[in-house]
Amino acid sequence: MMAVGKSTIGRAISAATGWPYVDNDELLEKAEGRSTATVLEVEGEAALRLAESAALDFALSLDPPVVAGVAAGVITDPDARRRMQGDDAFVVHLRAPIELLAERVIADEARAAAAGRPGRPWVGDDPAAALAELHQGRAALYLEVADLVVDVVGRTPADMAAEIVSAVAADRSQLG
Repeated sequence: MMAVGKSTIGRAISAATGWPYVDNDELLEKAEGRSTATVLEVEGEAALRLAESAALDFALSLDPPVVAGVAAGVITDPDARRRMQGDDAFVVHLRAPIELLAERVIADEARAAAAGRPGRPWVGDDPAAALAELHQGRAALYLEVADLVVDVVGRTPADMAAEIVSAVAADRSQLG
């Protein structure tokens, strides 16, 4: 879900392992040749979802090991879920209560407004309600593709990164 800490945890994993980290905006720009904001503004949400799927494909095409923060919305695409379940991916579902996500989104929106940047178009005037609605449609899908579920409440990025790296190492050792 948005604001769960994908970028923060991704950078922490990268720092712990030396593996490169790429986030969704960077992946989307490399895959599509334009920014997330431009795709959404010019072509709308449907085009953005297709571009996010292309960003996922770009991430999966990178030489491993690589840490990729993928847009949360790709989970709604059945083909994207199938691709995430392939042997070359280890999917981590970062999980947090809606209340925490809403607090983070509100803080992010305030920082964006203060800096003159656009905010997140999905949250409207009631971030908690918007996030709850998104979560209701996605929660089971996240669990469907997750190789590991990490609850973020009360944990440091370094602690979560260590858990994820350990799980990836265990998974890879089982592959032979």
